[in-house]
Amino acid sequence: MSYSDAFLKEILARTRVIAVIGVSLNPVRPSYYVARYLSLRGYRVIGVNPGHAGAQLFGETVRGGIEDLPAEVDMVDIFRRSEGVPPIVDAALEHLPNLRTIWMQIGVAHAEAAAKAEARGVDVVMNRCPKIEYQRLNGELRMGGFNTGVISSKL
Repeated sequence: MSYSDAFLKEILARTRVIAVIGVSLNPVRPSYYVARYLSLRGYRVIGVNPGHAGAQLFGETVRGGIEDLPAEVDMVDIFRRSEGVPPIVDAALEHLPNLRTIWMQIGVAHAEAAAKAEARGVDVVMNRCPKIEYQRLNGELRMGGFNTGVISSKL
């Protein structure tokens, strides 16, 4: 899975509202700190996790499912195992009229679900992290390769 920098930059530049599927309220979990980082970069980030539905996270109410998301969501970021991707993609294609991107996190890939989304005109990125790509493309990666997203000492 190779993606050009121009393709990734275009996705990150046009995206406004991101649904993070499988978000955690635990600040040491990757889904939390990726969502936090993206929200601090100006994206509207809405978590989706049935176990945390109704909780507040980054100024938004966590939703129980994709069907509960607002139509403005234009990117779905998936923090689930690869075998769980097809129903997520199906629900996103059915319920999100402004969907432009399906993004599967590091270690997550599903070729058939990706092909289905692409056939509907939705861009797909697999096995990548939007936080890491944003940092890499904007010169924010530190010498060790990763920035945990801590921008302020106030957590």
